[in-house]
Amino acid sequence: MIPPNSISGNEEPTSPQSFPSSGRLLGIDYGTVRVGVAISDPSQTIASPLETYTRRNKKLDADYFVDLTKHEKIVGLVVGLPVHMSGDESEKSREAVKFGQWLNESTNRPVIWVDERYTTSMAREMLRQSPLSGKKRKAQLDKLAAQILLATFLESGAEVDIQDLNQN
Repeated sequence: MIPPNSISGNEEPTSPQSFPSSGRLLGIDYGTVRVGVAISDPSQTIASPLETYTRRNKKLDADYFVDLTKHEKIVGLVVGLPVHMSGDESEKSREAVKFGQWLNESTNRPVIWVDERYTTSMAREMLRQSPLSGKKRKAQLDKLAAQILLATFLESGAEVDIQDLNQN
């Protein structure tokens, strides 16, 4: 079993107690094409949307995240885990775990996974009420979802607890 907040199945899990309690965090709304990115302040009180990154290839993606973590002095990564409404794992949650593990290896920053249920629908509802056009709303969606998941983590510190993410 890989705990959803572990770096890999062979290492000790990153628990909220060992996850950095001060310093900037990145919130990551995983996607196969686009990744929403949000950032916290150094006191981990406020989450702000940063950008939507369009994935290119492993090398360019790694360069982007390494540069971003260094430039913004990031101490940890909070990756959204897209579980089913029941709380069970999904194919996307397994992909998000692999992506988080890859981020850890690429940036050498601790990763914790958080339940991201409802973040995209919350972001859509917030944007629906905005005066932005449909195209501009879509451009904001992923980074707003990342902000919501990071803000939720900052407020509660709660991570998900789901079954083995390696099982089919």
